Amino acid sequence: MKYMKLGTKPDTFYTEEATRSVLSDVPSDLIIQINNTKYLLHKFPLLLKCGLLQRLCSDSPSSSPASGASPSSPLILPDFPGGEAAFELCAKFCYNISITLSAHNFLPALSAASYLLMTDSISRPNFLPKLHTFFLSFILPNWKDSVVTLASSSSTSPPFSDPTIIRPLIDSIVSKILTPASQVTWSFTYSRRISNSSTPKDWWTEDIAELDLNHFRTIVSCLKSSGGLPPALIGEALHVYSVKNLPDPNGMVELRGKERRVLEAVASMIPIEDGAVSGGFLMRLLKIGILVGASTSVRAELVRRAGRQLDEVSVGDLVFYVREGVVDIGVVEAVVESFLEGFRRRRAVEKDERERMRRVAKVFDEYLGFVAGDREMTVEKFVELSTLLPEVAREEHDGLYRAIDTFLEEHQDLSKADKKRLCQMIDCRKLSPEARSQAIANDRLPLRTLVQLLFVEQERMAGTREFRGSPTAHQTVEGEDHRRRRAEEMTERGRPSTGKKGEGSGSKPEHKGRGEVDVEKKKKVEKRLG
Repeated sequence: MKYMKLGTKPDTFYTEEATRSVLSDVPSDLIIQINNTKYLLHKFPLLLKCGLLQRLCSDSPSSSPASGASPSSPLILPDFPGGEAAFELCAKFCYNISITLSAHNFLPALSAASYLLMTDSISRPNFLPKLHTFFLSFILPNWKDSVVTLASSSSTSPPFSDPTIIRPLIDSIVSKILTPASQVTWSFTYSRRISNSSTPKDWWTEDIAELDLNHFRTIVSCLKSSGGLPPALIGEALHVYSVKNLPDPNGMVELRGKERRVLEAVASMIPIEDGAVSGGFLMRLLKIGILVGASTSVRAELVRRAGRQLDEVSVGDLVFYVREGVVDIGVVEAVVESFLEGFRRRRAVEKDERERMRRVAKVFDEYLGFVAGDREMTVEKFVELSTLLPEVAREEHDGLYRAIDTFLEEHQDLSKADKKRLCQMIDCRKLSPEARSQAIANDRLPLRTLVQLLFVEQERMAGTREFRGSPTAHQTVEGEDHRRRRAEEMTERGRPSTGKKGEGSGSKPEHKGRGEVDVEKKKKVEKRLG
């Protein structure tokens, strides 16, 4: 950070009963009021440097109090830019009292000096030219100073908007961002871990996250139009800015219009290229957009973009809370539908598309397991959710089985018909040996499903592959005559053992190899069948 010192005298301003005075042997002959603070000062040093005070004090005493005043009544300067602190910098410059300029107080001082007409045409040297020199020589060439100065423009009262200052600041920031990372020699803010000693490509993102939304948007627009940065870097800047300026969607209490403006602006700045931002970031924006009441068009675009990158999200990204403990599944349905629409448009037979679908199915089944624990979730809605994905999406049904088992555990008052409806979605052939072994011993599953599990396990043990399709449990038991007869035969045989060979558990030899059916589990199932 750069500084400039002006003046040589020590600071002799002091406060007494809400009045600021300067220590001097000469009595005060000028009272100036800024907001609620009065200043007891002297005409000679101030009028020598300030064109506005010259004009006001030369007016007739009979004019309005705001124009001129006698020594006993204050000269009121309403809406003084920068307030008392900025005025005091100007007053101290007039008294040749030492002051220090920096990026933090530059704009308030500039606003005040411009208001007071402290130009070289009034007196040479004057404050306004000194400030311009400081701006050109110290602020513009330096990264931190430029960012801090631009950030302070929105906090001054009123906000500073002079284009002769703001535009050069933006241009300076943009040019430094476009500088190759290997040539960056200035300091910057970067709280994330750097894997090596080289400058990270996104070194600039945290600093510009401190800017006002309008200035941030202008800079991003300039960077995008320049074509000098990859879309992913623009996306990273948007991510850092949103984390800084938007609250956690899972912990929001009081929402203001500011959040909506920031959300809609960030959403509009996302580069059109896929992968410019992550799928998780898109889902986060969508959550916040729903909570802050973003426009329908913004939410629809976020749903579309999130659907295109659904294979990148985690189960936590899919959880949308309407209020505490209440999950909104409608948004997830919309995102999944958007993903499927794009999947159907693309060549679904391509290997990478199949892999994307596999990742979506895995995460979606984890999400089903999460919502299955909701006591308010109905069978109809759970089945509707579970069947959103096409049959080809799931190469294995372990995740779906675990979700259904969670639903059965949390909804223990289900009818047999509802249990059957849920479990007929499981393709027993698509269960891993571990999941199938666990399911065989699961007391919550209906008998038909257990019979089918045993049949598939015995078929695997025997090394037979009579049917190589991917039928569901419902189809394999009821939809094919041959397998129905086998299942019914097993059901008839599944009575409690009488001790005779061939009854109850049958006369199959006991096996203990990997993936084989445990005899004790078989006996437990056969007991239930009886």
